[in-house]
Amino acid sequence: MKLNEIRDNKGAHRKYKRLGRGIGSGKGKTSARGGKGQTARSGVALGGFEGGQMPLYRRLPKRGFNKPFRKRFALVNLGRLQHAIENGRLDASAELDDAALIKAGLVGSARDGVRLLAKGELKTKITIKVTGASAAAISAVEKAGGTVIVTAPKPAPESADSASADGASADSASAEARS
Repeated sequence: MKLNEIRDNKGAHRKYKRLGRGIGSGKGKTSARGGKGQTARSGVALGGFEGGQMPLYRRLPKRGFNKPFRKRFALVNLGRLQHAIENGRLDASAELDDAALIKAGLVGSARDGVRLLAKGELKTKITIKVTGASAAAISAVEKAGGTVIVTAPKPAPESADSASADGASADSASAEARS
């Protein structure tokens, strides 16, 4: 095969319909763009415009918000860990951390940390250091004889006493403001 012999597959390329070449062509005069106006001109993009009908993006309600400073974790499943160990990309005897997972190609970058999830099956005993892990993943690693070291500090849960005390002080403060 030579470069000058390369062709598209039969039917892969449809011939362009020439526009504005007379009334007999069926695409003459306005070239299938209708009359005058904005859409007859070039460079028009009326994104979401539905001819005056209330557009879909306005018919649907707004919901939720995007948390601006949310943490984005790189996710690693147990099945992928096991596969990497079997293929020799990870050394199960060493402690696995972010750098080892990146080197093995299990995660592209550590982002805000690595989170271990329980999809798949782990048969090898490993010690893994991650930012977060699901309860199922921790139990699966421990069942295989390994350990999970979670480095991210968990936020302290607010007790009911402190919440009610805050509410009581706010009520007394508002009562004082009214008097």
